[in-house]
Amino acid sequence: MASTAPETYRAYCTQWEERINAFIEMSALCPMPEPQAKGLAGLPFAVKDNIAVKGFSLSCGSKLLEELRAPYTATAVQKLEAAGAWVLGKTNLDEFGMGSSTDNSAIKQTNNPWDTSRVPGGSSGGSAAAVAAGIVPFALGSDTGGSVRQPASFCGVLGLKPSYGAVSRYGLVAYASSLESIGILADTSARCRAVFAAIRGKDPLDQTSQDAPAGAAPLYGNDRAGSPKVIGVLSAEAIAQALAATAASIEGSPGTRETAAQAALLEKEVRQGFELAKTRLAALGHRLVEVNIPSLKYGVPAYYTIATAEASANLARFDGVRYGRRPPWAENPDDLIDKTREAGFGPEVKLRILLGTFVLRSGFQDRYYLQAQRIRAGIRRSFEELLGGAEYQDRDAPRCDAILMPVFPTRAFGRGDTGAALSPFAQKAADLYTCCANLAGLPALAFPVDLAGGLPVGVQLLGRAFSEAALLDMVEAYEQAHPFPHPAGYQAFWP
Repeated sequence: MASTAPETYRAYCTQWEERINAFIEMSALCPMPEPQAKGLAGLPFAVKDNIAVKGFSLSCGSKLLEELRAPYTATAVQKLEAAGAWVLGKTNLDEFGMGSSTDNSAIKQTNNPWDTSRVPGGSSGGSAAAVAAGIVPFALGSDTGGSVRQPASFCGVLGLKPSYGAVSRYGLVAYASSLESIGILADTSARCRAVFAAIRGKDPLDQTSQDAPAGAAPLYGNDRAGSPKVIGVLSAEAIAQALAATAASIEGSPGTRETAAQAALLEKEVRQGFELAKTRLAALGHRLVEVNIPSLKYGVPAYYTIATAEASANLARFDGVRYGRRPPWAENPDDLIDKTREAGFGPEVKLRILLGTFVLRSGFQDRYYLQAQRIRAGIRRSFEELLGGAEYQDRDAPRCDAILMPVFPTRAFGRGDTGAALSPFAQKAADLYTCCANLAGLPALAFPVDLAGGLPVGVQLLGRAFSEAALLDMVEAYEQAHPFPHPAGYQAFWP
């Protein structure tokens, strides 16, 4: 790469940021070192504002924490800084990671770089928008039910949700601890691989983290040219059955159930993109086979039951006593907590806390929460039957090396009363395609395959636990044959 004047890069970032509002806080842009041809040294990156970076904001997109500065740095960020990368700033998100649009942020509204009248997706929308615009070559996000992959699909970049435990969560503000992972938004698959190689691994500060098992393929070497793989594809009938069962499992009026089913139907452009991905993967030598995952139909109800229960417990710490915005006066401690949460939490956060408290009530745990955990175990078994288990000691070879799925039923949707808008309920129902990877603790990699109506269309590959190398191999070969698109005005400042 030719040397770039810092002023040119600074002007570029400013112009894009004025259009998309991806950052909650951006550092004073320092002179750009000459990036190396390989590796991360000298590269700027962005960090979702629910991941701690010492001295930077840690607002979680909430009024409650808007003035909080992080007193320490997350392990994943420390590892990237040790590799020579530097933090450009903190990106916008749905409050505490709860949403699919980033419009639930209490701080600002982030726009999609491809069409600023549309959302960038969520909850890691700021990170995805910053990468898509070329402000940074990669960014960190968090994925609890699709919050890295869905905005990656909306913005036309790569989004890796690693295996649960592959990346330390130390420094990530907890929403649903058993589901979430720090993930990666990147401009290329090679960059995504380099970032994942830097941040993965066991961390003594996070007891859920672990190194990859001995049988897992290495990230570099070991036939990276990509031997043909077997890719499982959900049949149209399997998806239809999942939609019908998902709608039937939702309590409420027939209209509510019908809305849930409609919300998860693939729009024409997404369906065509999915078919195009199948055709291109087959042309690269991979063998596609139809698979069925019966437990998929229970994914959304189980996910929201578990996620809201854990959110209710995790967010109990925000009481205004030790940190965060607090009212000027309160009559007693209970009044302090009530006023703090009433003023600090947005409607989506309040809703999920109330739902989580409900499913954890005495007498309701068996009916809702424990039943959801049993369903979660069944979903994990269903995927392991196809892909193999996490221990890499299976006697029988896995039936598939990966599973190809849509990411979201629509392209980036609009706002307000436009026909392209989605209701909050429809956004939740549409999580059918992403939440199962979190329930099963599996890696998933979203990547762009098409442009339709000027908007990106993405798909995702799910793999066996700790099979990120295989997913990246397949997508890197795909990218070489079909380079990823960029929005108008995009400029790359790094190799």
